[in-house]
Formats: sequence, structure tokens, C-alpha cells
Amino acid sequence: MISQKVKQLVESPSSGVIRKMFEEGAVLKAKYGADKVYDFSLGNPDLDPPAKVINAIKEVTAEESHLCHGYMPNAGYPETRKAMAKKTSLEQGVEIPFENIIMAVGAAGALNVTMKALLNDGDEVIVPCPYFTEYDHYIHNHGGEIVRVKTKEDFGLDAGTIKAALNEHTAAVLINSPNNPTGRIYTDAEILSLVEVLNEHGKKTGRYPYIICDEPYRAITYGGKKVAGVFAKYENAVVVTSFAKNLSLPGERIGYVCVNPACKEAKDLVAACIFATRILGYVNAPAFFQKVITKSWDAECDFSLYEKRCKEICQVMDYAGLKYSVPEGAFYLFVKVPEGWDDDDMAFINHLKKYNILCAPGSGFGGKGWFRIAYCVAESTILNSKEAFYKAMHE
Repeated sequence: MISQKVKQLVESPSSGVIRKMFEEGAVLKAKYGADKVYDFSLGNPDLDPPAKVINAIKEVTAEESHLCHGYMPNAGYPETRKAMAKKTSLEQGVEIPFENIIMAVGAAGALNVTMKALLNDGDEVIVPCPYFTEYDHYIHNHGGEIVRVKTKEDFGLDAGTIKAALNEHTAAVLINSPNNPTGRIYTDAEILSLVEVLNEHGKKTGRYPYIICDEPYRAITYGGKKVAGVFAKYENAVVVTSFAKNLSLPGERIGYVCVNPACKEAKDLVAACIFATRILGYVNAPAFFQKVITKSWDAECDFSLYEKRCKEICQVMDYAGLKYSVPEGAFYLFVKVPEGWDDDDMAFINHLKKYNILCAPGSGFGGKGWFRIAYCVAESTILNSKEAFYKAMHE
């Protein structure tokens, strides 16, 4: 007999709804033709990896040294960790020793490793809504409880709601900027307000919750906006990230954890993450792509196409009469369910399917009454969806 807990999760209507939409899209395309189905369900980056990445793949493929595909330390190849330390030092504005890097099986693996290392049974992780739907599972996987808090009307961080949720069980606050599903980038001022309430809480209770920064979209920003660094502002901070989105390598599952060197328990936390990497069955991040990103992590990428598509999908929404939150980064548009639907995003998503439009319901992201459009798709899909969205709103 399988686990009843897992059985309930599998059978839940909201479980894996994005993947279900993606799979349904394949069926609809086979039935109606790919050009007549408008699939915005999955955040699968469609830009090709940069030439520097392709060249690095060729170089690593040609390698024939003894044990080139063998085990390495659980934390990863030292040369790869040094490259990631250089990358993160540039992003955070502080010097990162390579010993504070733990290579991981994508950002998802990095988050699971971090949760395993930090959480005791019953510990709580505060997550601003809306948020990446799998956070629920990553936290529950390791005995934690997710505590969802509201953001501001523009989806900015609300230090007040976070402060109200803090208690002696709070282990961490998990933030994602640019955010999936809103595209919101949290400002420097918002991060500083968060730091202020966490420091205040720490002084009162003796427990300073960690800030866990999930940053796979860090490089994809619009209008010259920058993602605020956290390490220089708060000691108990961790960055988890991957190369799925910025280098268009989601299927290669390569990412890492970086622990703030200013953290007083950095050495212990790094050791815990390395141990968690092993006992969770990852053992180590994929050897091949550790070597690839060592050579190509700084590849130049042109994300202007995402910004162009962002403007185009916004024009489609305007034409259809749908309201939305303007993204500042990533490649998602968060759209309000129109009046007359009682904020029932699942019902509206099913309505859109009648017009061969596939989107993800906001409820799965903790954003009831909204739905998500992933516009990392062919430009023709966006432009050709214009009349379908209009009909869905007006017929």
C-alpha cells in the first residue's frame, strides 16, 4: 500500500496542475494543430543556450581523462565551487569563499537540501504570496510548516504581515525575486524592512530566522532593474539558484546553495547542506554540467526577446479587457480573473480551455482570483492568441 499522505497529494485537484496543463496541451496540439493551441502553462525557457555554453558542452564531451565521469566531493568540484563563488560575490557585493558553495541538483534540489539542513519538526517557513507552488512540498518534505503571508497590493514585500507571522518556531523567510508568478522584483527598501523586523525578532527571542533567497530568475530583469543583494544586509542569509532560466538549461538540473560568510554558523550550515546532499540521495550535482558551467557561467545572454514578448502579451490582455500586474522580470504575467467569476480561477482556466488557451490557476501559487501566463513561448503563440482571449472574454 502506498503512503496515504502521498496518495492524497497526488489525487488533490491542485496537485501538479501546471504539469497537467502542459500534458493536456500536447493532446490538444495533436488534435487541433500546434498553431491553434495557445499553451502558456509551463515556465520552460525557449531561448537557446548561449554559444559559450554549447562550446563548453563540446569541450567537456571531448574530455577523456581517467575518472572524468566519476565521483567528486559531495559539495562539488572545487573549481566549479570557485566559479560559483566568483559569480555570487559579484551579485551580492561581498567576497564569498568557495567553501560556502554547495553544488546542487537544480534550485529545487538546493532548496530541499537547505530545508533539510535548517528545519526541525514543526519549524515554520514564512512565504509571501503568491509563490512557486512546489514550496509547499519542499517545506513539508522535511517536517516544516509553511506560513503564507500577504504581500502588498502591487505584490511587494509587506514587512508588517511577516512581522505578525513571526514566532519562536520561525526558522526562515523564503523569498523569490524576480517572483514566480508575478515577475515582481523586491526593492532594496523592502529587503531592509524585512531585515529590520527579523533583527527585532531575533533580539527578543534569541532566534534569528534565515532569509532564503530563491534566485533562478535573477538575471532576467526589465528596464534596467536590479535584484537587491541580501548578504551585506543580514547575516543569516542563504542564496539558492540554478542555471535553468538564465542559461536555458532546465533539464540539466544544475544549481547551488551559497551560505553567507557573515553567518555565525556558516561552517555548520555548510556541513549540514553537504550531509543533506548525500542522505537525500542526490550524492552530488551532475558531474558533466558542473564542468560545463565552470567554463560558461558568465556567458552573455540577450533577454530582450522576453521583454518584447512581455509587452506583446500585455497588449493582448489590454485588447481582451483583462487586468494584470506588470512584470519587472522573469517571464510570467499574473492576470486578474475578470468580474463575474467570483474569483474562481480554476473555473476561468477551464473556460479558457474551450478556446484552446492553457494557463496556470493562481490558487496553486497562493493567489486565488488570478491566473499565470508563461510567455516564454513562440512570438506567434502570443500574437495568434489575441482573438482567442477576446472571444473568451466577450462571447
